[in-house]
Amino acid sequence: MIKRSVDDAARPALHETPRLGLGRWPGLGAAAWGLLFAVPSFAWAMGSDFGAQSTISPSLVKLAHDRVTWFVAVLWVTGFLKLFGTLVGIGLTRRRGRGVSPLMVFCGGGAAVLLVWHGCLFVAHGVLVESAVLSAVPDLVGLTRWYLYLWGPWFIVGGLAFAAATTRYVRRQDVRREVRLFGATGALGALLLSMVSTVTGVG
Repeated sequence: MIKRSVDDAARPALHETPRLGLGRWPGLGAAAWGLLFAVPSFAWAMGSDFGAQSTISPSLVKLAHDRVTWFVAVLWVTGFLKLFGTLVGIGLTRRRGRGVSPLMVFCGGGAAVLLVWHGCLFVAHGVLVESAVLSAVPDLVGLTRWYLYLWGPWFIVGGLAFAAATTRYVRRQDVRREVRLFGATGALGALLLSMVSTVTGVG
């Protein structure tokens, strides 16, 4: 009887450990995504053009090559924002007492919407060019494919990682109306940032 009671008491602990471990993967994936994505931003900000010549817009390459002050500053800022995204991803794997952190929901939800939306814009434009619905300068066709097959999917993967991490973070806590408001605000802010990026051509 005693042995059976001990076994029954130990059984939930054995089940909880794998579940917690699996629950951390979306946040850790989002953190890794942010860290990897920060590398090219810092490299280009420091004067390297590795990978830039063939994978990003020539106008942006020229700005980086000419060391235009405001654009170099943008590269540094985006690099640190991606590192901040790494911290957000890690934060989404942690419990905060019995509630949720509105800041985590705001940043996680905003990052998810921004990245998925931005990536879908790249993919949609690439698909339209490949299907001849839109025309592109012959010299830029190869670049369009980079945005279609690399940058677009890369943004979408990052966005889905943040979406999964934020969803798991919220579901295992007591969700309040204020928390949902923070998430919605972050998402709207992300959409606005994406529109500004699209209009200015930076991003």
